[in-house]
Amino acid sequence: MILDRILEHKKAELRGKQSQGYLAELKCRIADRPAPLGFIQTVESQATPQAPALIAEVKKSSPSQGLMRQEFADAFNPVEIANIYKMHGAAAVSVLTDTSFFQGALAYLEAIKQTVGLPALNKEFMVGDIQFYEARAFGADAVLLIVAALDRIQLEDFFAVATGLDMDVLLETHHEREVETVLERIPSARLIGINNRDLQTFSTDLVMTERLAARIPEDRLIVSESGIHTREDVQRVMEAGAKAMLIGESLIRANNIGEKIIELLGPPQETPEEAEENAHDRGRWI
Repeated sequence: MILDRILEHKKAELRGKQSQGYLAELKCRIADRPAPLGFIQTVESQATPQAPALIAEVKKSSPSQGLMRQEFADAFNPVEIANIYKMHGAAAVSVLTDTSFFQGALAYLEAIKQTVGLPALNKEFMVGDIQFYEARAFGADAVLLIVAALDRIQLEDFFAVATGLDMDVLLETHHEREVETVLERIPSARLIGINNRDLQTFSTDLVMTERLAARIPEDRLIVSESGIHTREDVQRVMEAGAKAMLIGESLIRANNIGEKIIELLGPPQETPEEAEENAHDRGRWI
């Protein structure tokens, strides 16, 4: 399974980082950083009756599909992509930082945070404490915990490490028993992700959001992840209870990223004042 390969490689990678000197360096960087932005608060405030809040993902490659765009082989500008997301209404960004399988980098996260200003999720496969210090040191406002990749003790410990560093946590689930684990072991968790991608086949099915969202209390913020490509998909996950959606592939592969975001989120809603003024103007030209 791809996830198992990634986790084994990540553990080996981290063994080379286990030094007091590196941890001390990260802590110094953290001390110089401003407080994280409120990832959950921002995402929650951007959800509307028209569409869930958009967490737009900066993604260069994936192990199942390779490069998201062929031109990324010669040039990849994560800051430019994140700026387009911000200009067109994204509430937050997700930044893949795994190098070996996704061709990401912590430097991408740092550059986006320095330039774009949106709350940022460090999309990484967390298997050791030092990764949380890395995330915070390079500017993350939130981190991802994949429930399928961790045992219950790790899940609790990592959640505590992340929140101890003032970062929010997105807990990603793929199965009913994982939802139950989160609700039972981390009752304070507010941000619960439902990944529509099968971790064995890497195929996607929005039925996953519809099935698991029904098991999650209404006071939690549900994020539907993967497999969202059309406005109909957006409406489907929203009707299932998602207040946010994490989208990467369909944005990155679009001919025009801005137009794709507008398509997914729907046209801007008029305020009552704008509706009255526009109705008056239309009446003048009938």
